[in-house]
Amino acid sequence: MDRPLLSVIMPCYNEAATLPRILEQIYAVDIDKEIIAVDDHSTDNTLQVLREQARGNPRLKVICHPANRGKGAAVRSGLAHARGQVTIIQDADLEYDPNDYYALVKPIIDGRVNVVYGSRFIGSHTGMYFWNALGNKGLTFLTNFLFNCWISDMETCYKVMRTEIIRGLNLESSDFRLEPEITAKVLKRGHRILEVPISYIGRTYEEGKKMKPSQGLYAILALLRYRFGE
Repeated sequence: MDRPLLSVIMPCYNEAATLPRILEQIYAVDIDKEIIAVDDHSTDNTLQVLREQARGNPRLKVICHPANRGKGAAVRSGLAHARGQVTIIQDADLEYDPNDYYALVKPIIDGRVNVVYGSRFIGSHTGMYFWNALGNKGLTFLTNFLFNCWISDMETCYKVMRTEIIRGLNLESSDFRLEPEITAKVLKRGHRILEVPISYIGRTYEEGKKMKPSQGLYAILALLRYRFGE
């Protein structure tokens, strides 16, 4: 029996400097996989780098947005082309380590669970800002309270699940509200989330970190909406 295929969906916005290295790290993971990179109308040469990387490489598919639409829209575009049985979301900025794929995918392949999150708070991490960490903890607490669950990192990029499950969520967020939307819908549909520790090396704002305090408020409103309004 063939090994299951992993679909790696990678939203990209102005990540030309880190793309060659993150792609090299993903290629090195010994799992059958496809990489679907979505350039969200970058203003640097991200698209050129992706196209050069994809030349003669059938494992890498490049999608280009004609206008900037946000991370959620990029994930939805990538998901529309996913062929794998399991899907993982991968940021392109080197904060997350693809070597963690093994621990993230194995519980799903083994049939133990259908959804796995990589938690930065039970793994090794550095470079995390206090206020970002506190905001994440607050949003995770609200998630646990609203959905009667117990997870440690709702905002993690590493959300891994069977592809039919993430497709069945009918995602609609175009920006970073994608994170609470995925978690809220997964929990509301009765799926259990298994967390495994991952490594995390956070970027500084000088290096291009994009998170803003206002996104915390949007995330709260998204959690409330999907808990009570869907």
